[in-house]
Amino acid sequence: MRLTDYVKQVSLEDFGWEFTHQAYWNKRLRTTGGRFFPGDGHLDFNLGIYQEYGEAIFRKIVRHELCHYHLYFQGRGYRHRDQDFKQLLAQVDGLRYAPSLSEKGNGYHYFCVFCHLSYQRKRRLNLARYRCGKCHGRLKEKNQS
Repeated sequence: MRLTDYVKQVSLEDFGWEFTHQAYWNKRLRTTGGRFFPGDGHLDFNLGIYQEYGEAIFRKIVRHELCHYHLYFQGRGYRHRDQDFKQLLAQVDGLRYAPSLSEKGNGYHYFCVFCHLSYQRKRRLNLARYRCGKCHGRLKEKNQS
């Protein structure tokens, strides 16, 4: 898919206004579906959202970013808190928030060998140093056999 051409098509079909700048994929985006840069007018989009959720959800994210784009160049309120933005977003059926991406590797799972309390952590624990917070029992990693 040629991203800039797709954004131009969505802009004409859903807004009736022309998109004259560039759109790019940005693999570094993690928590957002896209970004609008008022300085030079380009748009960045999260490739992971497109791959995980498909074109229907991605089109709504494109609409969201195009709301920022068109309102900014019309001199109207283009920020999330502005009434102009909220009204235009509702009018074109854009997404207010991007869906969350699934995380790779859900971290580490530990349990207490005495009271069987379960712990989930993003970072690895030194099992010789840490104990259960409830009964001070020994911890063991669930992933190990």
